[in-house]
Amino acid sequence: MDKTTQLIHHPYQPPEGYSAPQPGVFKASTIFFPNTKVMRARYFDELGHQYTYGTKGTPTTFLLEERLSSLEGGKYCSLVPSGLAAITLVNFAVLRAGDEVLLPSNVYGPSKVLAGGELSHFGISFASYDAMNPQDLADKISPKTKLVWLEAPGSITMEFPDLPALLKICKSKGILTALDNTWGAGLAFNPFEIEPNLGADISVHALTKYPSGGGDVLMGSVITRDDALFKLIKLCHMRMGYHVGVDDIQSVLRSLPSMALRYKAHDDAARQLATWLSTRAEVLQVLHPAFEGSPGHDNWKALCKTDKAAGLFSIMFAAKYSSAQVDKFCDTLKYFKLGYSWGGPVSLVVPYDVKAIRGGSVPNTLKNGHLVRFSIGLEAVEDLQVDLVQAMTAAFQ
Repeated sequence: MDKTTQLIHHPYQPPEGYSAPQPGVFKASTIFFPNTKVMRARYFDELGHQYTYGTKGTPTTFLLEERLSSLEGGKYCSLVPSGLAAITLVNFAVLRAGDEVLLPSNVYGPSKVLAGGELSHFGISFASYDAMNPQDLADKISPKTKLVWLEAPGSITMEFPDLPALLKICKSKGILTALDNTWGAGLAFNPFEIEPNLGADISVHALTKYPSGGGDVLMGSVITRDDALFKLIKLCHMRMGYHVGVDDIQSVLRSLPSMALRYKAHDDAARQLATWLSTRAEVLQVLHPAFEGSPGHDNWKALCKTDKAAGLFSIMFAAKYSSAQVDKFCDTLKYFKLGYSWGGPVSLVVPYDVKAIRGGSVPNTLKNGHLVRFSIGLEAVEDLQVDLVQAMTAAFQ
């Protein structure tokens, strides 16, 4: 069954016999028990759906968890208040004092800040590895290493790593792997089956992006196939008091049936605009996994079969322009709004200082210039192109 159909016609149905203050969409802190015998017998089950209290889930919670598990090819799912909360949950669930976690050098920025802050406060160290050099990962793994984070593609600079090579290294050494699958969204590839019998142990997903699709929901998920691993995650989830509001869950459930269509629309528009921008004299380099010459293009092609690439890309403006001119370009755009995140209906733009986000150096895969990232929304491509022209004219001429 195609995933688009599966999201609409999913076999999971909330079980009968559930009672709570609010019917329909089940909003609950208190959950009613029919009698004391049931109350004493029912307990929080790390693997099952047991109704005990609102933070442990309602039929609405479990419905979204089941559908997301199917979407990403997993077995178990935990919902959390944001993508960063999903990253935090994984780290706290599997790492202990004295352990080390390895992060790709192009990791999502807040993940690195978390590792240097709260994780270090709890005696957990971290190091960075070059995601585009599997040997560097192999060299960085030490007896202390207990978890390796993966991203495909990397944050901001969009390099697409050789995921099979990285996963094989970790598997050979018995190291857990967690993949940030927000870009792939469960549609571009299966995070648990990168190759036969080879996949990530954990997939985290910022549902804020494509599953929500409205730019109005913050939510994250942690998905795995492993029973023992999920018990660790679920118990940590319970102890940390994570919970997601049911109104937000309802919003994501409402958006899921159109997710594949929106993902394709974002992807198609992004490729059209990126192709056009590559012809502009002002643009030195286009960073988009589907483009030849973009770092890791062959890795993307092998995994995603040229079919899916999301609606996100970056460009390098020529170094002859000043940072002030690049800022003016961004400020002059009308349809592109200045804002973080992506996956919503409105196109976004953000200028980045590559040296600042990459620890003081520029990767050798990038040409010398000014980086600007675009998230392409659902506006007409022609209108976005006109907007880009007028902004470039105002800033660079």
